[in-house]
Amino acid sequence: MTKRDNFCGRTRREFLWQTGGGFGAAAMASMLGADGFFDQATASESDAPFVNPLAAKPPHFAPKAKSVIFLFMYGGPSHIDTFDYKPNMIGMDGKTVDVKTFGRGGHKSGGRIVEPRWKFKQHGECGKWVSSLFPNVANHVDDIAFLHSMTADSPIHGSAMLMMNSGRILSGNPAMGSWLTYGLGSVNENLPGFVVMLDPSGGPISGAKNWSSGYMPATYQGNVFRVEGAPILDLAPPSDLPEGVQRQLIDSIQKANNRHLVSRESNSDLSSRIASYELAYKMQSAAPEAVDLSSEDAKTIAMYGADQEPTRDFGKRCIIARRLVERGVRFIQLYSGGAHNDHNWDAHGNLEDNHNKHAGATDKPVAALLADLKQRGMLDETLVVWGGEFGRQPTAEYAEGSGRDHNAYGFTMFMAGGGIKGGISHGTTDELGAQAAENPLHVKNLHATILHQMGLDPNHLSYFYGGLEQKLVGVEHVEPIHEIIA
Repeated sequence: MTKRDNFCGRTRREFLWQTGGGFGAAAMASMLGADGFFDQATASESDAPFVNPLAAKPPHFAPKAKSVIFLFMYGGPSHIDTFDYKPNMIGMDGKTVDVKTFGRGGHKSGGRIVEPRWKFKQHGECGKWVSSLFPNVANHVDDIAFLHSMTADSPIHGSAMLMMNSGRILSGNPAMGSWLTYGLGSVNENLPGFVVMLDPSGGPISGAKNWSSGYMPATYQGNVFRVEGAPILDLAPPSDLPEGVQRQLIDSIQKANNRHLVSRESNSDLSSRIASYELAYKMQSAAPEAVDLSSEDAKTIAMYGADQEPTRDFGKRCIIARRLVERGVRFIQLYSGGAHNDHNWDAHGNLEDNHNKHAGATDKPVAALLADLKQRGMLDETLVVWGGEFGRQPTAEYAEGSGRDHNAYGFTMFMAGGGIKGGISHGTTDELGAQAAENPLHVKNLHATILHQMGLDPNHLSYFYGGLEQKLVGVEHVEPIHEIIA
């Protein structure tokens, strides 16, 4: 039996262990107290101020742009039929060539050439070659930087779209708009920092994963705005609720937060929930006003083509995008094309019908957006991005027809405004447009450039999750595209 002395029934070993632990705890308490730990704990249990996760935050350095408008051409427009001029392909229609491709149909070592179906002409002081698909955008080439050597990691719509939107081919990661809202907050407390407007034919493949906040709080996720009817579904409170009840609910949650939160994690979660309630309450009046075009003059409506088909819908959404930028929204994404097949730019069958349809619906509105932002003095601080999740191959997908398969080896996107040089083309694809040749660019370079122009260091903007400092551009150092930055 263990020998006991008269220490209230404890052994000498227990007494020494417990008193030793007490001395250590006293020392730790002294150090924590010196660091203000107990002052913070006391405040969190009583009158800790509510910290809005959407509050405006300072950038890492002086930004060139304050907002981003991403014009997403869902499905993958053909670069060699739009902005990547390939004169050597003229006269090669139907010829079989040895060219490595990788698309929906898998890996192939050759195929039948489909030469560009639209005529190209030079435009602007820079002499940029643009196809007849985009006669209106062609008038603005001196304000545009074309990126002709873009590459991505996947030729499949779902994963390629996730990469273009979140930097990863797998779901569960925050979209670029979420990263910007997390890094910079919002300057308008009545509207979300990240807005998405979908094509009337439906959403893209993978759906809401493309504007998800991933492992970040839901406060940073994209909010889908509609052009017709209520701009945001389920925003207004039930009609049978007494007036003021929703406001009282928010106030009650706020008081509960101040009284009972004791841990940093729970404070973050509840703060996010409160911010969501607050934002929903304020958006009930702010969102309808933002999408109400009745205050726009007839000349502006006509310039965007919002008064006629086929440009009506995309034209309206481009006007709303400009209005949201005026109201301080950080990131606005517009989708051209939705659902599947020829409802978007995915031209596997008849290339001519597909691209005539989608270019016809977007060319005039996109050009009007650039012109309108410029004439209002907003283009310098608004970064406009155009492109899809990949491009299309120079060869036919099937034995007959002009359809092209997906091409992630080389494709074109463009950027304008927001401190980007105009009238330049950066990078090239090979003579057939099959893959990037000079100055190949990855989607991560595009993301790094967007973050940089918004005043954020792409290699230091991080969010701790899963034991890692997660970043939009990944763990390896990624450079912005310096050659196009003014």
